[in-house]
Amino acid sequence: KTRETGTQQSAEDHSLNDNSKMPQIQYSEKYFDDVNEYRHVILPPEIAKQLPKNRLLSEAEWRGLGVQQSRGWVHYAVHRPEPHIMLFRRPLGYQQNAQGQVTTAVDLTVKV
Repeated sequence: KTRETGTQQSAEDHSLNDNSKMPQIQYSEKYFDDVNEYRHVILPPEIAKQLPKNRLLSEAEWRGLGVQQSRGWVHYAVHRPEPHIMLFRRPLGYQQNAQGQVTTAVDLTVKV
């Protein structure tokens, strides 16, 4: 088997770069309560097989699986009937400023 050079790719190389056949990670819309915003992420079976059993993942671990989302999300629960669905939350109004400091827009003023 010979490999083409230059700007053309062999069929084998093209298939490795064709993500249309790769199972996609699915992301829910955000939903909220009075304290947090939530979302769930559905992993395809090929990725879900890599999930550790009976524990939550750190940010580095879920990013290592290919989950992509903005900062501040925490994997907070495992839904045992469907372990391929990852549950995430973060405080309402979560923001990260340019210095890397985290702030929330929640008003914590106490009236006396």
